[in-house]
Amino acid sequence: MKRNALHLYPRPHLALPALAITLLAGCTTLPPAPPPPPAPVGLADVLERPAERALAEGIRAYDDAQYPQAEAALRKALQAGLQSPRDRAHAHKLLGFITCTSDRLAECEAAFTAARTAWPAFALSKSEAGHPLWGPVARRVLP
Repeated sequence: MKRNALHLYPRPHLALPALAITLLAGCTTLPPAPPPPPAPVGLADVLERPAERALAEGIRAYDDAQYPQAEAALRKALQAGLQSPRDRAHAHKLLGFITCTSDRLAECEAAFTAARTAWPAFALSKSEAGHPLWGPVARRVLP
């Protein structure tokens, strides 16, 4: 038995719109692919930034007990705009230690307050908080 086109499409006036919809569906564009993840940032990349380089110099000078050099480098790091809130808090903390040990208590308080402002989760370690010079100041400033 031979079928004709009218038998396949009993309503020929509907065949053309159905064909057009089918053809147009193939013309839709797919959403763009998501961008690739950013490349990891390495220490060398970070140290190319002036603020972060000054922070590293300040930490090194502090660890070497070169407190005037450490203070200058830490202040430079903060002025240059450290990107990480945690880095800003660390710089302020070390400035607090330096200013407390040189009997500049108002600056010490301001440094600990600035550390908490920069990074709300900032807290001294247990051993840092127990230090006889800056521990009492930190306990007074950091609730």
